[in-house]
Amino acid sequence: MPKDTYESPLNSRYASRDMQYLFSPDKKFRTWRRLWIALAEAELELGLAAVTQAQIDELKAHANDINYDVAQSREKLVRHDVMAHVYAYGEQCPKARPIIHLGATSCYVGDNTDLIIMTDALFLLHKKLVNVIAVLAKFAAEYKDLPCLAFTHFQPAQPTTVGKRASLWLQELLLAEEMLGHQSRQMRLLGSKGTTGTQASFLELFEGDHEKCRRLDQMIAEKLGYPGCYAVSGQTYSRIVDSQVLGVLSVIAQAAMKFSNDLRLLQHLKEMEEPFEKNQIGSSAMAYKRNPMRSERIASLARYVIADAQNPAMTAGAQWFERTLDDSANKRIAVAEAFLATDAILELYLNVADGLVVYPKMIDKRLRSELPFMATENIMMDAVKRGGDRQALHERIRTHSQAAGAHIKMEGGENDLLARIAADPAFGLTLAELQKKLNPADYVGRAPRQVEEFLAEQVQPLLQKHKDWLGMTADIAV
Repeated sequence: MPKDTYESPLNSRYASRDMQYLFSPDKKFRTWRRLWIALAEAELELGLAAVTQAQIDELKAHANDINYDVAQSREKLVRHDVMAHVYAYGEQCPKARPIIHLGATSCYVGDNTDLIIMTDALFLLHKKLVNVIAVLAKFAAEYKDLPCLAFTHFQPAQPTTVGKRASLWLQELLLAEEMLGHQSRQMRLLGSKGTTGTQASFLELFEGDHEKCRRLDQMIAEKLGYPGCYAVSGQTYSRIVDSQVLGVLSVIAQAAMKFSNDLRLLQHLKEMEEPFEKNQIGSSAMAYKRNPMRSERIASLARYVIADAQNPAMTAGAQWFERTLDDSANKRIAVAEAFLATDAILELYLNVADGLVVYPKMIDKRLRSELPFMATENIMMDAVKRGGDRQALHERIRTHSQAAGAHIKMEGGENDLLARIAADPAFGLTLAELQKKLNPADYVGRAPRQVEEFLAEQVQPLLQKHKDWLGMTADIAV
């Protein structure tokens, strides 16, 4: 690409080659030829005398060696991409020229190709998503017992474990995977519906035989590997399908953004970090910095996908009657770039999750600095067992807690809550006895068991189902 011409960073920096190819001209035009072959085959099998096996053999012989120069030259003349490629295909297949695109409209190749590409792209994302789930599942299992400080409102709250926190990220990915799988299973083709969706041209070709028109759609779908076609349509398939598909991509982006934001905060707290290459620079001015650049990129791209998902929603609602063309320019940008961006997000997610760095001592230090506050309920119960008054003790703990908090915030001191309680005769507990109450594992509730149950009951069955997909890795270019 010339250096004085804009190019999408989704191609040059972010998306994988596999996803780039799915939305390439070559993929599109090869699929057009697959569709023209399927149409001719179905018409022959349904008894249309105008189509012969020799013509189909000729079409198949030139299915992939597309004469782009001829198509481009013709399009400059006729200003119509589909007719230009019909002409180019006919130049290579002179015997088949009369029956290429027979009975069809441009949407036969255009819309069916869009549906095929989106289905293929969903499959690629599905594999990557499952691999991210597999990596995070391994991480959650490894750290299911490691206590850490949990936050609500980003304020210290009851402890959890590092593995349990990872299971929250996993849960959202499972929700996304369920949506993605459902959407993939319900994808259909437009089929060959004609100018306004009535199949009038095919009814004419088949001399009024309605059953052959019905079978034509089904046969085309089967030849392309689909269970069927949408039952009714105008000239195009409903643009709500695009909205549904990008809705799935938006959910993937939402889940990834949540993970990336959590990790950015944890990296600030020095409890966890994303991978950092040996020669990577965190800041050109401050050599000590280790910026969460990949997580920030996930968040940045996710924001784009979430916003972009509004495009097909607005396009779907703006269609008039059997079709208008105000969908075309928007759709070809919005759908392709949403897939490219989501692909980049999952590449980054896989790379980051597979190289997460955990700092147990920092995690323990932060947790223990807050743990005395969280142990007060247990301390109070022990004091009550020794004959104390629960109501009176509660008030004394409240007073001591506020004083310890002020000491930390206003004087920069250490948490001295336990020393304050030990010095209060109302509790009758020594400092040594109080410190025995500070085992972090005693305050994480069912977190370790929840992780075990979640992985066994929800995650492992999914990974077993898709075990042939596992083993993907992601190398980030920039």
